[in-house]
Amino acid sequence: MFLYEKYKNQGFEILAFPCNQFAGQEPGSNEEINDTVCTIFKAEFPIFDKIDVNGKNAAPVYKFLKSEKGGYFGDAIKWNFTKFLVNKEGKVVERYAPTTSPLKIEKDIENLLGSS
Repeated sequence: MFLYEKYKNQGFEILAFPCNQFAGQEPGSNEEINDTVCTIFKAEFPIFDKIDVNGKNAAPVYKFLKSEKGGYFGDAIKWNFTKFLVNKEGKVVERYAPTTSPLKIEKDIENLLGSS
C-alpha cells in the first residue's frame, strides 16, 4: 500500500485480480475478497472480480500480459502475487516473481514515472 499512496498522484495505479487457481487461496466470493482486502489490508486501489490467469479460461488481460513478458519457466503464472509493470502506453515493461517484494520494484516505478 505504501507504493500506491506514494505514487498514485503521479499516475501510478495498482490493479488487483484475485485468482483461486493456486492451492485454493482465494475461495471466497468477490464480495468477501473485496471486504478482506479493503478492510483488513486497507487497499484503496481497484480489486477486480476473481478470474483465471492460466488455462483456456484465462482472462484476456492475463493472456496479453503473459504474451508480452513470459516467466523463467514459460509464460504460465506460477503463483499468486506475480506482478507486471506496465507503462502509460500499455507496454509490459517488466514481470516480477510472486516472492518479489513490491518495495524492490520501487526504482523501476520511479523510472517509469520520471520521478527518480
